[in-house]
Amino acid sequence: MISRLLILFLFFFQLHIFAQEDAWIYLADKEDVAASIANPIFILTQKAIDRKLAHGVAIDARDVPVNETYISQLKTQTGITVLAKSKWFNAVHVRGSETDINNLSGLAYVDQIVFADNNLNARGVVPKNKFNLEAAKTTFNYGLAANQIEMIQGDALHLDNKSGKGITIAVIDAGFPNVNTMGGFQRLRDSLRILGGYDFYDRNPNVYANTSSSHGTLVLSTMAGYIENQYVGTAPDASYYLFRTENAPDENPVEESLWVEAAERADSLGVDIINSSLGYKTYDNPNYTHTDADLDGLTTYISKGANIAFEKGMLVVNSAGNAGASGLNAPADAAGVFTIGAVDSNGNYASFSSQGSSFQPTQKPDVATQGQASYVIRSSNNIGTANGTSFSAPIMAGALACLWQALPDLTNAEIMQLVRETASQYHSPDYYLGYGIPNLAMALNYGLSIQEVQPSPNQIKVFPNPVTNKMHISLAATDIQTQVVLYNILGKKVLETNLYQSATIDVSDLAKGVYLLNIKTENSTITKKLIKK
Repeated sequence: MISRLLILFLFFFQLHIFAQEDAWIYLADKEDVAASIANPIFILTQKAIDRKLAHGVAIDARDVPVNETYISQLKTQTGITVLAKSKWFNAVHVRGSETDINNLSGLAYVDQIVFADNNLNARGVVPKNKFNLEAAKTTFNYGLAANQIEMIQGDALHLDNKSGKGITIAVIDAGFPNVNTMGGFQRLRDSLRILGGYDFYDRNPNVYANTSSSHGTLVLSTMAGYIENQYVGTAPDASYYLFRTENAPDENPVEESLWVEAAERADSLGVDIINSSLGYKTYDNPNYTHTDADLDGLTTYISKGANIAFEKGMLVVNSAGNAGASGLNAPADAAGVFTIGAVDSNGNYASFSSQGSSFQPTQKPDVATQGQASYVIRSSNNIGTANGTSFSAPIMAGALACLWQALPDLTNAEIMQLVRETASQYHSPDYYLGYGIPNLAMALNYGLSIQEVQPSPNQIKVFPNPVTNKMHISLAATDIQTQVVLYNILGKKVLETNLYQSATIDVSDLAKGVYLLNIKTENSTITKKLIKK
């Protein structure tokens, strides 16, 4: 009798839970947009403004916060709970009954409602986005962590005194218990390089309070962990923000919204790199689950947010996922995300590592690093191994921080392309390892050799720049054969040709935007930004 009552209770409890729907409420406008853009210090930190200026990233309406008056009014609506907000999308994530959510459409400031359960949306409805505008050497004893950093030549960057100093990384994850007390992060705390944190899921400034998952602690250790003569992470001298957006015991699309909210916070704080060892496809409520076709880098809320984070100048590093042949999760599918697969200690494909597919708009994964039997520091302060792309991603993110420290004038897109080009199988990528295992020593050397083209005699000239229809390339007299390759800002090759003398190339069919022009001659290799008007 008891078991039958329990079953009935669980049945009706489940009906109650699934009767509550999740939806995004897209708002009609923002407050004081022009004034905020003209005075960005009121909406962004100076570091964020400086980073955008350094990389040519425009400050636009998406940087302006959501109108708090609208949010306050939404909270007073019958049956509505506000769970997250996004300035990039000018949207609010709410939960309530289907009827109560649909009733919000009568509010003057509500532009559109999109349910997480796509069956509740009108066919063909696409969310609008009104703001989508066109020294001394450093020597470490890595101990057990040696293989995972040496595999990608990250130790060579440390030897060049590039260990992440001056680079800020936001770690978006599921929980960070004991990071504030354990010995493996004592060096990080003593140097005051934990800059802050926030638990978006529980709305708690104390990011260490929730102990339901130590996943974030393990992830952070691969970058920032340090135990003398036993363990060193890939970016021990970077600075970090810790953001919890994932509630490990369950899966709900609000976690996508909280991820976007955390990414927006990271952008406002001037973060350079986001590491996210999270992924979303299957939900507790099957009506919310994403199909394979949804994993096209353009459909899911979190992937659209990740692409905006990329547009804002941040380098977003995400784990490919642990679903093997079942494919990627979001936001690993996004073109603006640097997606990391996993290999074992010998560099062989790890069978759990999620594989890319033709659904993605760009090659996925991008590259792969050690994710099988990766060494981590657990919340107990003991060193052990763990499996998952959750660890290959931060190993790579920390190494990228060191590379960007060494090459501060490059953009996020240029850093990503540089790493792809110097990976082990760049000329024959696949859905298992992407472009292969990176060689960051080679990437550094190649990056240091990049120089801007100067319009002086006996040098290569590219003009006009910006270009509208015709691009003219004038070669130096000593250059006999030249290869010209043009990449879009996501690293996709859009043009390739060989020149034997100065020539004019028709680029009228290319979309407007920023491109990377790679010119290889017998005497030099030059990479230059090209702007197509």
